[in-house]
This record gives sequence, C-alpha cells and structure tokens, in this order.
Amino acid sequence: MLMDVKLGQLGSWLAMRDFTPGGILGAIRRGYDRYYNKYINVRKGGLGGISMVLAGYIVLSYAWSYSHVKHDRRRKYH
Repeated sequence: MLMDVKLGQLGSWLAMRDFTPGGILGAIRRGYDRYYNKYINVRKGGLGGISMVLAGYIVLSYAWSYSHVKHDRRRKYH
C-alpha cells in the first residue's frame, strides 16, 4: 500500500505498479471493494458511507464547473 512506502522508496514502488488498462481497472475494483466492505456492507450501517460518496460528488461537480463559476462571480447584473 502507498501508506507503507517511505519517500526514498517511492520511485521503486511506482516502478513495480501495473499501469496497463487491466491493472488500473483492477486497482479501481480493489478500491471499490475495500470501500464497499468498510462503509456499506456492515452490520450496523449508518449514513457515513453514503454521505462520503455524496460529498465526493459535490466536490467533483464544483471542481468541474469552477471555471464557469469563476467567470460569473465578477459579472454585474444590471
């Protein structure tokens, strides 16, 4: 995992990763499975996992439309 890598070992760790389309899809699938098993597929589920997805969606949609929002900020409507 990336959290266990020291800064000096980062280059060799990145060199060992699989950057083919299959490797990237596998990493996304593993990340989704970890998220699902940790926050969604639990005995006493709460709103934590769903609210994290919603918050992520809000942040990404704001980031995607930031250039449009930035230009509208200084317009005068009169």
